[in-house]
Order: sequence, then C-alpha cells, then structure tokens
Amino acid sequence: MLGEFRVKVDVMSVPGRVVVVGGGVLGTMHAVAARRRGLAVVQLEREAEARGASVRNFGLIWVSGRRAGAELDLALRARALWEELAADVPGIGFRPDGSLTLARDDAELHVLKEAAALPDADRRGFELLDPAAVRLVNPVVRGEFTGGLLCRLDGITEPRDAQPALRGYLARSGGYQWLPGREAVEVAPRAVRDHTGTWHHADLVIICTGAALTGMGGPRPAGIRRVRLQMMQTRPLAERLSTAVADGDSLRYYPAYELPGRARLAPPHPVAERSRAQLLLVQRADGGLTIGDTHEYDEPFAFDVDEDAYQHLIARAQALLGMPLPPVQRRWAGVYAEVSGGGALYHRSELAPGVVLVTGPGGRGMTCSPAIAEETFT
Repeated sequence: MLGEFRVKVDVMSVPGRVVVVGGGVLGTMHAVAARRRGLAVVQLEREAEARGASVRNFGLIWVSGRRAGAELDLALRARALWEELAADVPGIGFRPDGSLTLARDDAELHVLKEAAALPDADRRGFELLDPAAVRLVNPVVRGEFTGGLLCRLDGITEPRDAQPALRGYLARSGGYQWLPGREAVEVAPRAVRDHTGTWHHADLVIICTGAALTGMGGPRPAGIRRVRLQMMQTRPLAERLSTAVADGDSLRYYPAYELPGRARLAPPHPVAERSRAQLLLVQRADGGLTIGDTHEYDEPFAFDVDEDAYQHLIARAQALLGMPLPPVQRRWAGVYAEVSGGGALYHRSELAPGVVLVTGPGGRGMTCSPAIAEETFT
C-alpha cells in the first residue's frame, strides 16, 4: 500500500531523461534505479550535500521490527538491494552485522519469545538467546539483561558516506549529472525550475525532498506528518561491537512487536515516556557509537535539544554494555516525514503530468529507499 495515490512509472514510456530533485537517500536511490535502466539522470540538491534525515540517522537496514506483509516484503527486498549495491559501491559501508534486542526483565523477554515464535520469524532471521548466548554473539555486551532477540538480517550502512559514494558510482557510469546548490521552486509538466531560473526538462521528474513538504508541490499532502528526533555520537570505542543493539523500549515502537505480551510491559522510565525514547546503538566504521533516539510529533518543533533524553539514553547504553561510554562528540536533531494512518508505507502522487512526488517513508527511509525507488519504475 503506497498511499492515497498509486502512481507508478512505466519505464518503457520514459525514453531517456530523468530529473531527480533531492540529494538524500531516497532521491539518490531513484537516480540509481533510473541509471540501472539506462536512463540519463540529472539530480538537483538545494544544499552542497544532503543535510536532512538521510545523514542524521543510524544507517540501519532494519528488517527486524517491520510489520508482517507488505512492510516486511519491502524491507527484505531493500535489504537484498543494499547488499547488491555494496558489491559495486563498497563506500556505502554496508555490513550484514545483524542486531540484538535486549530484554531487561521477564515481561520484555516474554515479548521477545513471542516474536521468535512468529510464523515469519525465519524470514526475519530471528533467534531467541539467553544471556550467555548473547555474550557469545556480541562479547562487548556485558551488562545485565534477561535475554536477547538476534536478527541476522539487520544490516548497517554509513549514512554520512552512502550518498557521496553512490553519486561517485553514478558519475563513473556516465549519463549522470549532480547539481548541488540548486533549489527547485516550480514544477510544470515534465519540468522543474530551480532558484536560478533554469528550467530542467525531462521525460520524468521525481521529487524526493524529504521533510520539506511545501513549496513547489503546493501544500503538504494529506496524511503526512513530520517527526523530530534527537541523536548523538561518541568518540571511538576501543572494542568492536559485532551487532547493532536495541533495548526493550524499542518493543513499544515497532509493529512486529504488536503482540499480546506488549500489554504487560512495565511503564517506561519517565524521561523515556516524555521524549518517546528508545535505545538504538550502532557502531560506526571509525569505532564511534551512534546512539538515539527520541520522537517529537507536535509542531512547531523545539529549536533546542533535551539533555535529559540524552542522559537517559547514555545511562541505558552503559547499563546494557556494562561499561562507561566514550565521551559524546556530536549531538544533533533531525526531522523526517512519514505517512500517518491508513497503513500506507510511503506516499507517491503526481503533481503534474510527468512529475511525481515520493515522500513519507518515515523511519523506514534508510532501510527501504532502494526498494521504494525500484517500485517507482516497476
């Protein structure tokens, strides 16, 4: 289910030239999909580099928490495409490391047991582990927990490196032009005008402007909201984590865990409840730890960041790893767009003849972008 409009592109009707607006992961994956079909691509980005949610995320290719059915199918297809791309573009930093979701008490462990017994558990690579087995899989995890759920199919990329690496790959293929510092301001049939006054004509224009949902496309599409999150990154940890790590609060957010046992979870920590926080922890290629995140839904969003949420997440990470963390080197906030209600996975609509808007994958964006782009051309 794609949204209010199910607009797909018959690639046979696009004879040669595609313009992609947006330099984030969704736009870049559309450029990759177009080039793989032999189409010439011009990609516009209003900044010198993508600065939105595409670089302000964990880089997780997150299969484990997806809803059974269309969402899981999309994530699994995307997971395969990420691994396929990694063979051609090692600079994206893809690693099939898997993840561990750790239970702090018997109620959380019961939910993990229910997840491990799901009919599609094998498709997700789920395996329930006791604490000793968790430490065998990831020896750096030395804290206190009652068990863990291993998802072998989860993966990791480097979000700050992925888009530049993919653009380099496209440039080497020929038939690709990258135009940073060009803000799209107006659309017309099969064309878009940037802020310099230049019109870019094409057989197809694909707009992937992320959380920037107004402007050339008119008002924000119905059924899409924006979400603000806070994250941070530490200096390098001397040891290497063999998986990503999530805590039991993540069971409250991901649809795969909408199971009977979730109703028996203990109330979240007050800071976690207020900031809608869950712990996700990913080690970067340089050894630093990316830690988050929080969720804010009511606009206008705050312009500052909440230190209580950061301290809560640091404490949670230290409790699970059983060690102090390296000093925090960076903190940031980001905003992404997501479809809300109706069961849609993302939004695709036609703004003008030959002009298609693709947006709203929410927290699925990094995971599912290659499969979403593939679906645009299917």
